Amino acid sequence: MRLVINGEQREPLGATLNDIWEEEARELQTDSPSGFAIALNGRVVPKTRWRDTPVSDGDQINIIRAMAGG
Repeated sequence: MRLVINGEQREPLGATLNDIWEEEARELQTDSPSGFAIALNGRVVPKTRWRDTPVSDGDQINIIRAMAGG
C-alpha cells in the first residue's frame, strides 16, 4: 500500500491512522499525540477515531503539530 504522508510517498506497515501515527512518532522521537492532529484526505480525524480509521492505497495523510507563537 502506498500513501502520501506529509507530501512524501511512503509504504507504511500499518493499516489504521493509529498505526501510521506510531510509525511517525518514532521518527519524531515522541510517544505522545498531544499537540498533534491528523488529516486524512483533507479532513481532520479526532484522536479518539485514529484506532478505528483504516487507511487505503493512495490516501493522503497530513500529521500536523501545533506550535505556539505568531
